[in-house]
Formats: sequence, C-alpha cells, structure tokens
Amino acid sequence: MQFSVDDAAVGSPTCPRVTPWHSTTARDGPQCPHAARQTRNKTMTRIMCVGVATLDVVNTVARYPDEDSEVRASQQALRMGGNAANTAVVLAQMGDTVSWVGNLAPSCAVIDASFAAHGVDTSLATRLSEGVTPTSYITLSAATGSRSIVHYRDLPEYTADSFLRLDLPAFDWIHFEGRAIDELGAMITHARAQSVARLSLEVEKPRPGIESLFPHVDLLMFSRDYAQAKNEPSASALLQSLPPGTRASCTWGADGAWAIDCDGQTQHVAAPRLEVIADTVGAGDAFNAALVHALHQGDTLFDALSTAVALASLTCTHHGLDLGNLALARRASGLAQPPN
Repeated sequence: MQFSVDDAAVGSPTCPRVTPWHSTTARDGPQCPHAARQTRNKTMTRIMCVGVATLDVVNTVARYPDEDSEVRASQQALRMGGNAANTAVVLAQMGDTVSWVGNLAPSCAVIDASFAAHGVDTSLATRLSEGVTPTSYITLSAATGSRSIVHYRDLPEYTADSFLRLDLPAFDWIHFEGRAIDELGAMITHARAQSVARLSLEVEKPRPGIESLFPHVDLLMFSRDYAQAKNEPSASALLQSLPPGTRASCTWGADGAWAIDCDGQTQHVAAPRLEVIADTVGAGDAFNAALVHALHQGDTLFDALSTAVALASLTCTHHGLDLGNLALARRASGLAQPPN
C-alpha cells in the first residue's frame, strides 16, 4: 500500500507537526552539508537495508512471569524480525523500492514469505548453504506492551566481501544496522567511494569500535539503550555530546524522540498518549523507516521526526508491522492528544 503522513495522523490534532524552523539557506544560518540532498523531488526512492533477518517467536502473556515460574501464553505468533529487515518492510509499504541485503539460512519460509508479501527484493542477499536462521524468543506482556527477548544466533555475519560485489550507485540511500563493526566499516567506506547519495547507521547497542563509523555517514539513529549504556541521562544530552555537524536522532520510548541537525539545534517530538499498547516489537525499526522515507522526500529533519514518532507510536497499538492495519488500530486504541 502507499503510505502518506496523513495515515499516521501527522499534522492532525492527535499528532501535530512541529513548525519547521531549521533553514538550509546561508542567510538564515550556516549551510548544512546535507542541504543539497534535502530538496529532492517527492518520488519513489530505491533504498538498501543491510543487516539481519530473524525468525521471531512471540509469546503473549498476561504479565511478565516471575523467575522459576510457569505461565500460559494467550497467543503465539511466528513472524519475521530483525532491525534492518523490519525497516525494509516498512519502507516498502511507504512506497519506496527496497532491497534487503544480508545472510539468509538455507531455508526459512516465514522470512521468505514476509519479504515477498511486502515486495522487498532479496535477490542481492547471500543464501548460505548451511546454518540456522537467527531466532528471537520474545515474551510480550499484555499488561504493559513491553517485551523481553532471548536471541539465538548460529549464522555467520554478512561480510564486506559480499557487499563489495554489489552495484551500489543504483541506490539512493543505504541504511546500515550497526553490527559486525569490522565488516561494516569496510562496507561504509566502499559505499562512500561509490558515491551513494546518503548513508544512515542505526546505533542500537554499544559495540566496540562503532563510534569510529559515526563521521562517515549522513545520519545516525540512536536508541535509549545506547545512550544509557554511555551514561547519558537523556536523548538530548547524548545528541549534544556528538561532534559539531552531526545529524542524528535518538528515541526514548514513551517520551518520544529527539533530533539534532548539523547546525547544532535540537528538537523534541513527544509521543502521543496511547490508551492501548498492544506490541512494542519493531516500533524503533518503524521509526527509522519513517525518518529515512521522510528525509528523502525532502522534509526537514524535524518534520521527518514528527512523521517517525507518529508512525512508531501507531505500530504499538497493534501486532506486527502491517501498515494496512494502522487506520483501524488507531481508532481502536483511542489515540489521545500528546502531553503538553
């Protein structure tokens, strides 16, 4: 389906847009190095997402179980997960032409079917001759919508050697999941040499050496987990600690998200209050997808932030990342005004 910001209630009373105040003109302040690429025509974009695809086994329970206890799941779902894979399927539903690149096990019907159903191209991925699909065992609390994840992985990481064989100039944007840093560094260097228009990097967890990649991408996407692991008390504190000229976002759960533009100005978009939280799995991946999509459509960083917060919030009101369900989910959840 084609997604528009209206579907996510951006610009409506329930999730108002911020007023754009960042300017890319010299008379209004320092020229942003991203400005020339910020004024593309609003058209279909070819995006590559690089990372992992997992099999998610999601068990819904009334509340999170105590240690050494036994509970019955009220629902169980098998679905595709993985940060870059989730971001890819959301981008595809927003109207972009998307390729996912990474390693695939010899067979996994759930993953193959999910990519195919959403029109995500996997022809550039590497299908290994042996190995087991990475699997996340997710316990989802119906009481709070929070989730706890046990991840099992027995599949090699995607390699830079495989990435270097790809025709990168065919893509407008490459989004990297921040993992396997030794391999990722070579990939980003190669993408830069191939003059790919834009590169983004998701920084979900602290990994040795990941900070060395920050200067080489156009957009950094941080999580609260990363900020707290770095002893930063807030998203704003993390963003303001970055070197001058950095363009980045940081999500902070129910408090919404913050962003900093290359002129050093920050903006916060509050998340709307949700009367029902059904499932938070993949909300951060949906946020990243919406941010990439909106920026490439020519939105300012802070307009894009509004779109991303709105979409991520709405995904929490239903199970899974099928955007076709969002209008119904929003009505069912009684989405309320964000706090002042």
